[in-house]
Amino acid sequence: MRVAPAEPCVPGFLSAYPALAPRLPGAAVPWLRRCRDEAMERFAALGLPTSRDEDWKYTSVAAIARRAFRVAAAVDLSDELHAMVSRHAMVGTHRMVFVDGHFVPGLSQAMPLPAGAWVGSLAQALDTRAVDAEAFFAAADKATDGFAALNAAFWSDGAWMDLAAGVALEVPVHLLFVTTRSDLAVFPRNLIRVGAGASATVIEHHVGPEGVAYLGDTVTRIVLGRGARVAHTKLQQEGRKGFHVAAVAAEQGQDSSFVSHAFAFGGQLARAAIATRLGAEGCDARLSGLYVGSGRQHIDHHTCIDHASPRGTSRELYKGVLDEAARAVFNGRVIVRPDAQRSDALQSNRNLLLSEDAEVDTKPQLEIWADDVKCAHGATVGQLDADQLHYLRARGIGEGDARALLIRAFAADALAGIEHGPLRVRLESLLPGALPEAA
Repeated sequence: MRVAPAEPCVPGFLSAYPALAPRLPGAAVPWLRRCRDEAMERFAALGLPTSRDEDWKYTSVAAIARRAFRVAAAVDLSDELHAMVSRHAMVGTHRMVFVDGHFVPGLSQAMPLPAGAWVGSLAQALDTRAVDAEAFFAAADKATDGFAALNAAFWSDGAWMDLAAGVALEVPVHLLFVTTRSDLAVFPRNLIRVGAGASATVIEHHVGPEGVAYLGDTVTRIVLGRGARVAHTKLQQEGRKGFHVAAVAAEQGQDSSFVSHAFAFGGQLARAAIATRLGAEGCDARLSGLYVGSGRQHIDHHTCIDHASPRGTSRELYKGVLDEAARAVFNGRVIVRPDAQRSDALQSNRNLLLSEDAEVDTKPQLEIWADDVKCAHGATVGQLDADQLHYLRARGIGEGDARALLIRAFAADALAGIEHGPLRVRLESLLPGALPEAA
């Protein structure tokens, strides 16, 4: 099936918005149209971030600003697309496929869901369900950078996930976002609400073609009720010329648990902002990540764990493997508010550089405003251990295999927190191909 192509190239997002706004989902919903308009006004005031913005000091988006991206109005379902979806699909999941920012039921796979669970297209939900989502969108005027504002203005679709209190979603939800064409800008938006005592596993997966430039600008918001459990894995496998900017923001209720895993392998420039707010007593947050870069890739992770209430616990471990002239940025911020007594926070960032031209800028941060806390952080940057290499080679292992073994051992413990078996197997299968080949 072939439908209309993307919108013609426009000089900029500001000039594109008036023509596109009437055709975006929820255009007839007054509060949503108002949110989009306010977001566009916010973008006009902010523009795209520059190196003068502290959070973007080491990440230039000039290459994005120079291009004239189109916003995809529809989907082209080609044979190549079917093959790409088949290659990235995960068995045993409730799969939702979004192509160029639009939900495609024919490529998706629905699994039986328990009573009290609703998982579907956000755009369709606005038309068919009484979706109480205004509070999610009202945060658009608080966007701290232009990419967040652009997403709030231009989002075309995404997942709407709503679990009632006590619902345990045993089947993982696989959100597969596929970009297919050059010079497209896509703006997925996911809203996830998990009621008291409910639990879910979500896999957010981004892929795209090799050899063409495109922009993915994604926002995912997660709200956890009292005692809720959410495990969210973000797997970024964009094409090597693609641009990827994404944000994941969680708000935790009392005694809730939020687990975030972030794996970044693709993209010419990729940035992920992952944040959680421990907004009530007894919250637990576990953040981990692995980023692998080669060539001239630039991979940026900004995290924020906000201990806003007492007796919160957080653990964070991010690892990076960089080869050739790749560059990474890690900025991990942990805030302990004045009322967040008896908080327990531990943060670590470890990096392995495989060439003299590889570079990482790492900045772990602790901001502590309470006195009864236990907090620590640290960062390391280094090369393969010469003694370990010698030990392996002395036992008959060739240099190339020895280097590969040490690299994979360094990276593998980033998978330690993956509890879902099929996802863990998939990630383990990606490591040999994603990690740089040993010389």
